[in-house]
Amino acid sequence: MTINATAPVLLAFYVATAKKRGIDVRRLGGTVQNDVLKEYIARGTYIFPPRPSMRLATDIFAYCREHLPSWNTISISGYHMREAGSTATQEVAFTLADGIAYVDGAIGAGLAVDEFAPRLSFFFASHNNLLEEVAKFRAARRLWATIMRDRFHATDPRSLMLRFHTQTGGATLTAQQPDNNVVRVALEALSAVLGGTQSLHTNALDEALALPSERAVQIALRTQQVIAHESGVADTIDPLAGSYYVESMTDRIEEESRDYIRRIDEMGGATAAIEQGFQQREIQANAYRLQREMEDGKRVVVGVNAFRSEGEDSPALLRVDAQVGARQCRRLDDLRRNRDAAKAQAALDGLAKAAEGSENTMPFFVECAESGVTLGEMCDVLRGIWGEQKESLVF
Repeated sequence: MTINATAPVLLAFYVATAKKRGIDVRRLGGTVQNDVLKEYIARGTYIFPPRPSMRLATDIFAYCREHLPSWNTISISGYHMREAGSTATQEVAFTLADGIAYVDGAIGAGLAVDEFAPRLSFFFASHNNLLEEVAKFRAARRLWATIMRDRFHATDPRSLMLRFHTQTGGATLTAQQPDNNVVRVALEALSAVLGGTQSLHTNALDEALALPSERAVQIALRTQQVIAHESGVADTIDPLAGSYYVESMTDRIEEESRDYIRRIDEMGGATAAIEQGFQQREIQANAYRLQREMEDGKRVVVGVNAFRSEGEDSPALLRVDAQVGARQCRRLDDLRRNRDAAKAQAALDGLAKAAEGSENTMPFFVECAESGVTLGEMCDVLRGIWGEQKESLVF
């Protein structure tokens, strides 16, 4: 589930649906993104201030440890930072610094590191400098293992693993000459596989213009299948190990990332650094530099500022039926009209009491879901207690 500020609500809906169908919730498997810190840094879809949002994230850790042992409780995301304009090093450093904050938060909530760390997962972008991306993934794995072993004294080998999903770079796709995006995606997907990713999303060629068409989605899928079954690069764990260039770049990214993490630690950790706008300023400065280089012609983008063609046809784009939203609104009205209003209000009151205190909020989200309470109603209750983060925390 690619969801963050409302991660406990969506997970509660999933649990409530399983229970309604008589499914043992302990059998449920999946992943909830649940990484709200990167929302303040780069993406912007937060609701509450950082510190209560961190509590919601760690409440999921504790709840899943007891009730959903096969669930991946967080996908700590660098992807959105890279899309916002970070360097490869900043993506590694800021993602792992957020990871440190989540581990600290879980330990502070009374969890032992080896109880939850094996269920942590990560999410990175893959952009178009192939060898740099390979080095980035290798450096991130090495650095996270060291952090978990030396900083948090994890002893379970699974706690040291940086299990990660990769998505090819949406920000690298161009509306101009969209067929070129097939080549970009293939190179980016290849670098993710060479770098050791466990899971992969390949973007579609027309995503700079609209939601992907069926044809574009199939090409994206076939790209993965060609890499997996024809290229041979998945036949060995670390195909570029020993390359002087890749090894030296891996060392450089690891050392520069360590320095960033040290600076964030000195500010009081990732949450405090976000509140001071540190990560945001660093990313914005690099995004500005990249844009200037493209506009000045120092950075070539094929089909945009070089190798342009006139009179190209635009691909056929997907058009979403506007009635989809109207139908969903009607379904929501029917839910509110037909539910037990007293039961729904009692569940909301229970959630409010838990949020005001120190109880784990997840069981109360589940109770709300089972009582027909909507996502918006749950969030409004929490807004009344914790307030709403109005500012972007970007300076």
